[in-house]
Amino acid sequence: MAKVVFYEKPGCKNNTKQKTLLEAAGHQLETHNLLKETWTKDNLRLFFGDRPVVEWFNKAAPKVKSGEVVPEQIDAETALTMMLSDPLLIRRPLMQVGDRREVGFDVEIVNNWVGLQAVDETQREKSEELMSQDLQTCPNSHHHGH
Repeated sequence: MAKVVFYEKPGCKNNTKQKTLLEAAGHQLETHNLLKETWTKDNLRLFFGDRPVVEWFNKAAPKVKSGEVVPEQIDAETALTMMLSDPLLIRRPLMQVGDRREVGFDVEIVNNWVGLQAVDETQREKSEELMSQDLQTCPNSHHHGH
């Protein structure tokens, strides 16, 4: 069981499912509102590791969907500057356990990292159903600033 620091957008359906999955596996969550957090370039950068800059972005952010922001054409420094001024651009969730940080919720990565095995039979069915869903793409991205 891990203590997971979980940065989310409150009300995001997928963040809620991701938290349910972590809790079913017995993890303790410390949740924070990603949009209200006081980020610096340095502490935000730690979550992205060696991922390409394009994977740092929330593809459902209004500015990305409108074409105003094109992640494929942005360097790391510019991306961080933009994200500090518009946190909706940050891919969610951001998670930290100990010194390791991750961005997004790739079930395989999260399972290998902290484990997503349900702690008891009553949680197992719910966990298996959630793990079979797309937990990365925002289901409501077409009609609110998600």
